[in-house]
Amino acid sequence: MKRTIRLIFMALLVLTLSGTSFAADVVLKLGHIAEPVHPYGKGADYFAKLVAEKSNGAIEVQVFPSSQLGGQKDLVESMVYGGIDMALVGTAVLGQFQPQISIFDLPFLFKDRNHAYKSLDTVGMDIGKGLEPKGIKLLGYMENGIRHLTNNVREVKTPADMADLKIRVMNNKVYIEMMKALGASPTPMAFGELYSAMQQGTVDGQENPSAHIWTKRFFEVQKYASLTAHSYSPEPLIMSMITWNRLNEQQREIIRSAAKEAIDWQRKIAAEQDKEYWDKIKASGKIKVTEVDRAPFKAATKPVIKMFADKVGQDNLDKIEALAD
Repeated sequence: MKRTIRLIFMALLVLTLSGTSFAADVVLKLGHIAEPVHPYGKGADYFAKLVAEKSNGAIEVQVFPSSQLGGQKDLVESMVYGGIDMALVGTAVLGQFQPQISIFDLPFLFKDRNHAYKSLDTVGMDIGKGLEPKGIKLLGYMENGIRHLTNNVREVKTPADMADLKIRVMNNKVYIEMMKALGASPTPMAFGELYSAMQQGTVDGQENPSAHIWTKRFFEVQKYASLTAHSYSPEPLIMSMITWNRLNEQQREIIRSAAKEAIDWQRKIAAEQDKEYWDKIKASGKIKVTEVDRAPFKAATKPVIKMFADKVGQDNLDKIEALAD
């Protein structure tokens, strides 16, 4: 008996030292388009770590960054049909499945980050329930960041400076109308094509948070950046309802708990790194970064909010405005 116990112990020791581990009971695939060093890329990895810890290794989340599993629309469609289990995608894409969630793409919607967080964690979660009949479970909102403008043609200080600039936008009506309101020529394009499109002059510029401008090296192929802060971009963490329905209640609670903890952690990282990224972008010497008076940009895009009020729900707009106090 003692010899049997000793042999089992030795076998376990060999497995441990060789790095071999037992398979998890549940393996979940999570895809996103960002680089692993991007704040929400780090958030995805941290979420995976928390799930492993909270489940004692029984649930494994495998993260596939950098569009390895496709673009954002591909990720959502694959998830709806059970091809993958989880994703981090923008509200601009989810708006094609649940129109009201497009409210978070509207220009100058939030007073500051705290206003955004309060709105997302209340109004945003309520709106997200409407995704469930479409096959999508919303677990919460990580942060992509505050969006700013870059271009290759001229320094942009006012909306008038944006006249006829070809600006890449997501294939989303809110962003298309926002750029039209600012006098630019919106050009919908997949994110993965953007660097080469700017390099080749297919588009003049783009709008994104500092994390993408730095990690995707957009500053290398752009001459001017304007700190317009025209919108705040959350990055919803979502799961296939097919996968969610397969989990038992204990497993669901582990996912919910890890998501909440990872989102809180990721938002702090995103806010801290925003300034760091802009410092790096400026220090590169490759792009001129300009502070702007945001009031004219806000005034120019105000009609866009009225245009989409019925679609996103005036009651939701009112609730978000009330949370600014």
